[in-house]
Amino acid sequence: MNLSLDHLVINSHFAVEKTADIFRGLGFTLTPRGVHSLGSLNYLIMFPGHYLELVGLPTQGDKIRRELLESPPGIDGLVFASPDAAHTARQLSQAEFSLQPVQSFSREVVSKDARGVARFTTVRLAAGEFPAGRVYFCQHHTPEWVWRPEWLSHQNGVSAIDELTLVADEPEQQKQHFRRLGDTDERFRLTIMHRDEFARRCGGLIQPPAGRDSLFAAIRMRGGDGERIARDAAAMGMPVRREGERLQVALPDLMTLLEFLP
Repeated sequence: MNLSLDHLVINSHFAVEKTADIFRGLGFTLTPRGVHSLGSLNYLIMFPGHYLELVGLPTQGDKIRRELLESPPGIDGLVFASPDAAHTARQLSQAEFSLQPVQSFSREVVSKDARGVARFTTVRLAAGEFPAGRVYFCQHHTPEWVWRPEWLSHQNGVSAIDELTLVADEPEQQKQHFRRLGDTDERFRLTIMHRDEFARRCGGLIQPPAGRDSLFAAIRMRGGDGERIARDAAAMGMPVRREGERLQVALPDLMTLLEFLP
């Protein structure tokens, strides 16, 4: 399969408002808070063709998405685009991947003075198929209610997500497993490395827990104003590191490293 990034997910459990404030403080434009028909909450950081989703759970009410609660906080979702969820499910089944039932859901959208409904169908790999986190495919039935013009630019200048780093005790095994799924296109790269290599790359800004043998650890973005982002991150007390043109900002509570390149 040809794999095109649809979005990445950062799971904050019951602290999604705090996470949203951090990304606003770093100069990102966030959509208004959304409420899924499944019960979860989200904010989106939009780019042309893809986005970053900040997802969480309500502090009140009894409708809780167990898959989010049972997943550790941090980068827990790698989502590829699907033009036809039913066809994607057949392809994955034929490739002998274990799947969960195909799932359809929605959320209301407020965009300036307009209101609409964003509708999705997802094809989710079974829990544990990729131990780093949830891997699934998303078909957008109403993309016009997701990619709104007023949300596509950011004060910090960031224009795209182009890499996700997976840290693993057995990186070659993970690479082989993802190759079975397919190849990513030229706009997005999935990098898989050993935790020791990652520790050198991030200078110890975050320390992946020893109890997890595989996790999504870093998101790389392009086009940002590094000086501004570094200043805003430092003002919020976030660990910051520079290495050449690469700026790294750590979100320790979420075991997440954000990387920025011009």
